Amino acid sequence: MTFSSYASVILDIAIDKTLDYGLTQEQIDLARRGTRVAVPVKGRLQSGYIFEIKSQPSYSPVKGVAKLLSNEELIRPDLFDLALWMAKYYCAPLRQVLKMMLPASVRGSGKHKQQLFVMRAKTRDELKDYCELIRNKASSQAEVLDIMLTVKKGILLTELLEATKGSRAPVDALTKKGYLLLETVKIDRSPLVGEEYFQTKPKALNSEQAKALAKIADSLDASRFETHLLYGVTGSGKTEIYLQAIDRALNLGKGAIMLVPEISLTQQTVERFRSRFEGNIALLHHRLSQGERFDEWNRIRNGEARIVIGARSAVFSPVANLGLIIVDEEHESSYKATEEAPCYHARDIAVMRGKMTGSSVILGSATPSLESYHNAETGKYNLSTLTHRAESTQLPQVTIIDMRREFDKSKGATSFSDALLSAIKKRMATGEQTILFLNRRGYHTMLWCPQCTQTAKCRHCDVSLTFHLGDNCLSCHLCQYTLSPPPRQCPSCHADNPLKFRGVGTEQVEKALHAILPGIRTLRLDADTTRHKGSQQKLLRDFGSGKADVLIGTQMIAKGLHFPEVTLVGILNSDSSLNIPDFRASETVFQLITQVSGRAGRGVTPGEVILQTAMPDNMTIQLAATQNYTKFYDSEIALRKLFGYPPFSQIAKVAFSGSEEEATAQHADAFRQMLQSLLAKEYELLPVVPAGHSKVKDRFRFQFLVKGPAIQVVSRAIDAARAQLPLPSHMHLLVDINPLSTFF
Repeated sequence: MTFSSYASVILDIAIDKTLDYGLTQEQIDLARRGTRVAVPVKGRLQSGYIFEIKSQPSYSPVKGVAKLLSNEELIRPDLFDLALWMAKYYCAPLRQVLKMMLPASVRGSGKHKQQLFVMRAKTRDELKDYCELIRNKASSQAEVLDIMLTVKKGILLTELLEATKGSRAPVDALTKKGYLLLETVKIDRSPLVGEEYFQTKPKALNSEQAKALAKIADSLDASRFETHLLYGVTGSGKTEIYLQAIDRALNLGKGAIMLVPEISLTQQTVERFRSRFEGNIALLHHRLSQGERFDEWNRIRNGEARIVIGARSAVFSPVANLGLIIVDEEHESSYKATEEAPCYHARDIAVMRGKMTGSSVILGSATPSLESYHNAETGKYNLSTLTHRAESTQLPQVTIIDMRREFDKSKGATSFSDALLSAIKKRMATGEQTILFLNRRGYHTMLWCPQCTQTAKCRHCDVSLTFHLGDNCLSCHLCQYTLSPPPRQCPSCHADNPLKFRGVGTEQVEKALHAILPGIRTLRLDADTTRHKGSQQKLLRDFGSGKADVLIGTQMIAKGLHFPEVTLVGILNSDSSLNIPDFRASETVFQLITQVSGRAGRGVTPGEVILQTAMPDNMTIQLAATQNYTKFYDSEIALRKLFGYPPFSQIAKVAFSGSEEEATAQHADAFRQMLQSLLAKEYELLPVVPAGHSKVKDRFRFQFLVKGPAIQVVSRAIDAARAQLPLPSHMHLLVDINPLSTFF
């Protein structure tokens, strides 16, 4: 068969080059770059995307495109251009970038949910007369008509059958007789349907907020790409600026994307946006069902929702006429993909997408990443600073407690200082609330043998097992391997000496608090208590309505929560992360302490923070206690410059994992040497080392870092090294560009 046009197709399967297929005349009219197609490969149909339409194939003979799976491009032109840039920058196959951009339900055979809707086909009086006529002869039909006489327009068939507790037969009989009408309707599976909310109006802005909004409005009105860094202390009213900026964008006929960290995507956050923009919002996050995600994506695609709120992947939403992208808590680590290629950062993608579409970009944080603040200092970003809390409330008073003295007083380890306990009692007496933060879940963090000093480890990972009292088991937080009940004999030396538990998790803190303060009402928010859909929202709703005195949690409680009755925050262990050998360790600890502290005193009553630490003189902890970001930035940026770390260089982490330890280490070293021969002298390659978690899910992990001035040069060199040094079948290579962690 001869063709007049051809399509280069990117396949979903692991073929990292385009293949050419012929297009029929009918297909030519509908085919576009980004259209999803099915094509024959080795006797089987495989799906993929059209990369380009051309007049001549690159080889012959060619087969024809079997069918078009979509009548339009599923990936908009601006998103396709973004995908091409990402594939080069993040050193990832284009097929994987495109796969990640589209939800699985959209790529697959997802459909809109449809149900039958029952309506009256005659007037109410006619139905009433017929109902009385058949009441003694056909009681089931009369029962259906009784319900149909009470509804306004109609009722779903499922609801009608539930009300009658009968079969569909009487409904079909009445339809056949012409008294009822059955129609197929599309059911909205939006996660926002049925949720209550109160309409709110824009708040008056203070001078700092108004100045920041004016800068954003200026770039929005001119349809000019500009990145605005909104640096404001916790509670300074950044969200109100976001809301008014979105309103401005909508009035200009533009769409908006609002990114929030996954852990901050709470009902509370969504309600604040729904109260202003009801009906205009789509929600995207990982806890949606495939059906919900399919419906939300299509609402965005069709222009029914002009505002998208979601976690990192929402940055790829197919918003028409995009004008504004907001990244709240831009420093947050959950914006970085780390598990599979492409290892993108949603903040950086937001800036690049803004550049490609002429959109305004807002990055907001009380603790901006050093890279973002450096970009603002050097004029790359527009800086707006909010130094005061919006509601005239004061920043909380912070007290640092030296836990070494508390351990001496109690003659052993304790989770609570005297100051913290008395402060909790005071809040209980006055009806105020407390948040306790500990970034470790479980009851004990390890089971330890006094004889050989070994801990009980996961058989699949190089990590100690955590004890969970509720389930009476040891659990691995990397692969979910469990050991139940915990062993009585040491797994390493088999000594009969009793094994000892060590380390404290949120589960133990909750139990200890009940033992010390009987009658205290607590809620715990961590990965164990939020496994089920909706559980996080319920816990936060219960706490917000005053059903608990204390909320205990991991970093889930650190961001995005606004509870006016919380006047005390206790940070139980703030310094464990400072010991991680990573150049970002201090920055991470500073951000976490500042963010958690910001949950206190957001109402009329002043807040208090009690920060427990065994390192009270550490500069990071001292500066976080006073929320002195600029002083922390000045000291940290000087160290980064001295050692040539970002933002003064670009970094790539090249990580290998394999089932054979020695072979994986050898291949990593050979790859490093190959890469060194391909890069100029200004690129530094650090030695191959085991990863922080050196074994995960029975796979051994090795990595090395590449530092240099331009990441595109590194990406091209890695692609060249891959071509010259093929990867063994049992091995996997992951390239992480500008990683958040250089250790794990």
